[in-house]
Amino acid sequence: MSITGIITALIVGLIIGALGRLVVPGKQNIPIWLTMVIGVVAALLGTVLARAFGVDSTNGIDWIELAFQVVLAAIGVALVVGTGGRRRITR
Repeated sequence: MSITGIITALIVGLIIGALGRLVVPGKQNIPIWLTMVIGVVAALLGTVLARAFGVDSTNGIDWIELAFQVVLAAIGVALVVGTGGRRRITR
């Protein structure tokens, strides 16, 4: 993988992760790097799912593939937040 591919994957991961955070209600206390990791994984899994369902190559923007990716990112964010995420100690 070239450096351009890595940078593109990070940018796409950040965008998909941010969209996933927007979909999940409430405040998520997780760091931005974890959002990016969730976004990259969701983008990869969303692409695999879109190919499995045969909706990965459509004319124009692949909205169904993007929807798969955002939903998977939202599920990932919700799972991380639900299992603890970054906890604050309040007294």
